[in-house]
Parts: sequence; C-alpha cells; structure tokens
Amino acid sequence: MRFYINSDSRDALHFWIVPDNPVATSRVVVAVGGRRMAEIPAFITDETFRKLGWHATGQCTFLLTPAEVPGLAEMTDLELYDADTNVRIYRRFPEAGMVRQRVLLINTGIEPETVLQSTLYPYFQHCYFGMHRLTEEIMTSILSTPMMPSALLSGAIIVPRYENYMLPDMMLTGILVQDPHVEMATRMLWLRNRAEEAADPARRWRLGPLAEAAAFTDEYDLTDTRSLKRYFRMLPEPAYRLLYNPLIRQLATRMPEDPLFPGHSIAAIEVLSRLSIVGHRDRFEAFASSLIDRLEIDVPVPAAPAIPDEVLALADRLRSVKSVHEMLVFDMALSDAVKNTVDKIWKS
Repeated sequence: MRFYINSDSRDALHFWIVPDNPVATSRVVVAVGGRRMAEIPAFITDETFRKLGWHATGQCTFLLTPAEVPGLAEMTDLELYDADTNVRIYRRFPEAGMVRQRVLLINTGIEPETVLQSTLYPYFQHCYFGMHRLTEEIMTSILSTPMMPSALLSGAIIVPRYENYMLPDMMLTGILVQDPHVEMATRMLWLRNRAEEAADPARRWRLGPLAEAAAFTDEYDLTDTRSLKRYFRMLPEPAYRLLYNPLIRQLATRMPEDPLFPGHSIAAIEVLSRLSIVGHRDRFEAFASSLIDRLEIDVPVPAAPAIPDEVLALADRLRSVKSVHEMLVFDMALSDAVKNTVDKIWKS
C-alpha cells in the first residue's frame, strides 16, 4: 500500500491510496473522536498510477468534502485509515501544544524503547512506532509526505536505506546505542522465549528464518559458560546474523543479508556523525535531556527502564567467552566511542 496526502484545506481533503491489490478499489475509513464513522471508496481516476504499473484502473484518488463527510470543516479530531491494512494515513488534531517537527528515533535494540515514546506521544500530531515492521511502500509514504509536519517516528530501521529522508532540514534524528553484551544477551533470551512459538506449526511462520534460531537457543543452558561456548560454536546462520555486530549492520549496510567487512565500522561512524542526537543506553539521562531540550517541551526527564537481572547476568557471562568478543568487536569499539564522546560533552 502506498499513500500521499496532497492537501487539507479544512473543507476539503485531497489524497490518494494505492492498494496492494492492483485491481481493487481504494477505500478509506474516516474516524472522528476515535469512532469510525464512514468507509468511502476512491472515486477519482488518475492515469498516472496505471502508467506506472501500480494499479490496473488508476481509481485511487480521494477528494473528501462536506458532501462525503458532513461537518468536515469543523472537525478538529479526524483520522483517516486505509481500509485494507488499517494503517492510519492522516490525523487532523488541534495544533495547540503540538511540536512542529518531524522526529525519528532509531531503535538499536531488539526490544523497542518505549519510555521516550510514551513521554513524547502527547505532543505530536502523527505517531508511528515499530517502523521497521511496516512494508517498504508504507514506510516511504510516511517518510516522504510533507503533510506530517508534527510527527514522531521510531523503529529499528536500516539507516543507509532511508538516510535520504533524514536530512537536517527534513527531520530531527536520534539514536540510542546499546551496550553490545547486554544487547546480545537480550537477543539470546528473546530467541529462547520464542521457542514454544517456533515449535508450533501454526505459529512458526511468524518468526521466519528465526524459528530455527529460537529452537536452537532453547537447547542450550544459557546459565553455564561451557554450554555458551558450545552454543557459539554451533550457531545456525539465522542466529549468527541476529547476533553478529548488529549495530554496525544497522548503520552501515543496506540489506539484512549484506556481509560485514572492517570498512563498515568506518561507514557506521560517518552515519552517526550525520544524525542529530547520538546517545548511549548507559547514559540515558543525557540523551533524554538533549532530546527534550531540542524539542522545547516542558516535561520531566524520564528514568531509564531497568534492565532485567537475567539479562545482566547473561551479559556478564558473555564477556568471558572469547568467541563473543570476536562477534562484537566492531560494535564494542563503536559503543565505547559513543560513550566516551557523550561523557566529554555532558561533563563540559
């Protein structure tokens, strides 16, 4: 699904939605005050979509007026959803108190960062979390539409693929780097916790290639150092890709399956240098304070979420395993560089 909001003149909304099914007619759901009021099919044909090969008929464009949505001009809390995917494509909301910036928080952990999202959510007209789970077409639609001047976006996106949308005059970008050993421990426990799902034929498909990695991880005792050494000697390919220098992979490659080389660590540093705010999970307060200050909003700086004891204990064991050091050597160097830089700037 692709979409684009052309204009909102209060008494008219002009936009288009191209559905995944090229022969289907686009449909939009109109919601007011959180209640869904109407479902409207596209009634304007644009030959451009047919010529591009996106749609068989080109019937994808909408022009909503009070005739289709009575009282449209007076509505201050209106939302539009694509009827097929249930993705919200537009939100008209009272602008008082809203942050007039586009903000992208790049998650580097397999578990999403939710504390800052919850803190900032009330101040943005549009919010999209878990961006990396959206399709390529939906992601580019969200990143490219100019009708979202107040937007909070977050997700574990592969940065080089979308860096052309992250220019300083287009959005404020922030990234919170994780401790590599803590992140590896989190990912291993994430896999183990999905072993039951991987063993269920009805649910296994949700994990894709990571189903094999989840089943494999469940066979090992993660509390025993000798078992951990065997674990890393026998890693299947999907598990290896998930655990091997994930930060460098996210910052310096364009596709998840791209091989990593030493030169990628330099490319990752260059990417970090182009982001607006770079922080470290071990220095959460510094990152959160910098972000809130840049947004000029008056809210208390939230505390960093606690790391589970099980994760910390596994991370300590991983530090003593030689093969882990070899798998995280690039990420550790980058993590230390970020932490040292934050310390110098924050103390000064």
